[in-house]
Amino acid sequence: QVKLVESGGGLVQAGGSLRLSCAASGSFFRVNAMGWYRQAPGNRRELVATITRDGSTNYADSVKGRFTISRDNAKNTVYLQMSSLKPEDTAVYYCNAYIMRIFATPTTAYWGQGTQVTVSS
Repeated sequence: QVKLVESGGGLVQAGGSLRLSCAASGSFFRVNAMGWYRQAPGNRRELVATITRDGSTNYADSVKGRFTISRDNAKNTVYLQMSSLKPEDTAVYYCNAYIMRIFATPTTAYWGQGTQVTVSS
């Protein structure tokens, strides 16, 4: 069983910072691309940032310059450092990972349970 477990959400004032973590656990061969998505009430889930296994990153325009995604392949963990937070960043943040469970087989997308980030004005 493969699981993604997120941590680090919470309540912060506008202008503050938070760091999210997401660790993959279970039986698998390799974790490929990882990323963070978010969903605010009444909105669709949207991409925040992604990172490939070799460290190439991609960000939503709304978070460029404020958020930084990184990963530790040895720990199968992805991080999201969020700075200069705004009330519009309030959402449930979901971790995503494409995991190859067995060598040379297609990867499968997995999702974490979500962690709430609330930014007060």
